[in-house]
Amino acid sequence: MLSIGGSIGAGLFVGSGHAIAEAGPAAIIAYLLASLLVVLVMRMLGEMACAMPDSGSFSTYAGRAIGPWAGFMIGWMYWWYWVLVLPLEATAAANILNSWFPQIEVWKFCVAVTFVLTLSNLASVKNYGELEFWFSVVKVSAIILFIAGGVAAIVGVIPGVHINVEGNVFGQGGFFPRGVTPIAGAMLTTMFTFLGTEVVTIAAAESANPEREISRAINSVVWRISLFYIGSIFVIISILPWNTPALTEIGSYQAVLQSIHVPFAKPLIDLLILVAVCSCLNSGLYTASRMIYSLGEKKQAPAIVKYTTRTGVPVVAVIASTSAAFAGCAANYLAPKYVFEALLSTTGTMALLVYLVITVSQLRMRQTLVASNKLKVRMWLHPFLGLLVVFLILVAFVGLLIGEAHRGEVLSTLGLSTALALTGVFVERRRRSRI
Repeated sequence: MLSIGGSIGAGLFVGSGHAIAEAGPAAIIAYLLASLLVVLVMRMLGEMACAMPDSGSFSTYAGRAIGPWAGFMIGWMYWWYWVLVLPLEATAAANILNSWFPQIEVWKFCVAVTFVLTLSNLASVKNYGELEFWFSVVKVSAIILFIAGGVAAIVGVIPGVHINVEGNVFGQGGFFPRGVTPIAGAMLTTMFTFLGTEVVTIAAAESANPEREISRAINSVVWRISLFYIGSIFVIISILPWNTPALTEIGSYQAVLQSIHVPFAKPLIDLLILVAVCSCLNSGLYTASRMIYSLGEKKQAPAIVKYTTRTGVPVVAVIASTSAAFAGCAANYLAPKYVFEALLSTTGTMALLVYLVITVSQLRMRQTLVASNKLKVRMWLHPFLGLLVVFLILVAFVGLLIGEAHRGEVLSTLGLSTALALTGVFVERRRRSRI
């Protein structure tokens, strides 16, 4: 359930409306391309993770395959991403709770939600897994019901609801109402929602049988993404015209449910989003703490983050990640708006960067894994599909740089990653000089 729920966040329920508004019905192509990338990248990550389970996951593999500086760079970038996303998720949860209990201020809910999920992460990895299991059950059930209800509306089963699929998909300026270029921007939004799928390889390293669990999770990626993401987007663009204001104003799922006259659509979606953001918070705290713990083990972070309790919980790493998240909350509420937006822009193309590092690591490590006879999951058509992924990611980067809408995010992400890579080189040279 962790592998199924890991890639399902509020981005699907709300953010998909922004992708559709940006690219029109052609947004489904962005989701198809992103799905293809994620499936291939997860297969490559699974190949490495099954052979060498490690809580540092792709950061550890990048360090071995490319160089310590690469592991340092992508590990800290990934940690930075999560501690900035956590305030956003906490604020989203707080806003929903505040709409239900307006007498309690938003910032108090923000602190309370983060604090409760921090306690869950401090208890044991079993608590984290149990909580995430039930979060995933709710999300998966909701998506299946949404797709089933949408299909029922499309085929005309729901009384009083008449859907003009052809008019919605092709009658509002065509399938590409804004041309092909916006697909790259929609793809960036899509990749942001997919980021989190790789969390399972980090968590499985702490399971009783990492190789088996990672293999099972990787093999489920194909049908999971196809059913949940592509199915949802197909339902949305079939039922609503792409330029419907409600897609961005209230979110895609709520807009569809209201259009087919589902009662209590808003409170139902609010509850679903609350579960999704709490799930993201739960996973984000877990992932950030394990990543910085792994960096500490490789002497790329302060040694104190390696301290664990008797149950194996890296308590200092959890507290450090939570503290950084609280600092992000403070910046979001107290500092001028542009300050937090500038920080967040540094993670704008984080997903593409992570997937590029994973791909290059697998391409460079394959011969070593074959020689060690540890391959339990194999990447398909190696190295051709891996090279295709590199090509697609580079094309996506170029497309985003050409367009003005996301150019700043690409440059900010590349700027921070370059600074971290140089820092990684310095840290590694200093470490070697002390040996």
